[in-house]
Amino acid sequence: MINSMTGYGQAQGQSDGVSYVVEVKTVNNRYFKANIKLPEAVAFLEEDIDRLLRENLLRGTVNYALRLKEISTSDLYDIDEKALRAIVERLNRITCADDTKCNIDVGSLLTLPGILAPVSPDEKAAERIKKEVLSTTQKAIDQLKQMRAAEGAALAADLGSHCKAISESLGRIRIRSSVVLQEYQKKLKKRVDELLADAKLKLDEETLAREVAVFADRSDISEEITRLDSHLQQFIESCQGQPKGSPDSGNSAAGRRLDFLSQEMLREINTISSKASDSEITHCAVDIKCRIDRIKEQVQNIE
Repeated sequence: MINSMTGYGQAQGQSDGVSYVVEVKTVNNRYFKANIKLPEAVAFLEEDIDRLLRENLLRGTVNYALRLKEISTSDLYDIDEKALRAIVERLNRITCADDTKCNIDVGSLLTLPGILAPVSPDEKAAERIKKEVLSTTQKAIDQLKQMRAAEGAALAADLGSHCKAISESLGRIRIRSSVVLQEYQKKLKKRVDELLADAKLKLDEETLAREVAVFADRSDISEEITRLDSHLQQFIESCQGQPKGSPDSGNSAAGRRLDFLSQEMLREINTISSKASDSEITHCAVDIKCRIDRIKEQVQNIE
């Protein structure tokens, strides 16, 4: 089944007294794009998280955020006390030399480059953090995928209703196209007979047949009908799951394939509309165009 590109997932894990909260949000995008926000203390996990997201999600803009809770500042950051002390001593010397009073704000000094730096965990601690964060991330992704699948089912139902309507209209066009030529021949013969009645001339049947043949060649839409029906069946199969033997078989990213098929369906119905010289066929073609336009809008939401 198809999946929506819109979804949300959240999960929480805990390790060594630290609580990890992961949020994953996805919105539409033609390609995969990940925006990952991590605390400095776990910034070393960005590549692993990006890889995990790509393994699970194929399309869409992914907004990933990780928050840490129940952790002391001393566990997150390390202060370069030697550098800070040197700065304070130097400031004291300057104020003493000028015989001026100056209040030193230590908090402001901590913002200086190199004074405050995130703590780098040792190898064992880093491995524990990595295991917990990736596990929590996978839980959030699984929740996200459930939501995307539920929305995908709703999209599939909507697309199915449009495909059914298109199939019905295409069936009427197929039936009508088989009798249009016969009606044209009768109308042409009647019109020519009326024009030649006063002159008491008889219509040359060979000339009539040649004119009908030219009209038949110019207005033949049998190939377009066959191709449109083929694209429609492939579209339905892709909504229900990738057809066997397809290069994308086993790949849930049906959005690009559905987008391509909808464009091809629109191209075929445009050709049918331009070649048809029958009001009933034209009316059905307009209905199909409207359905395909709605399909194209919905397809943009599919992974």
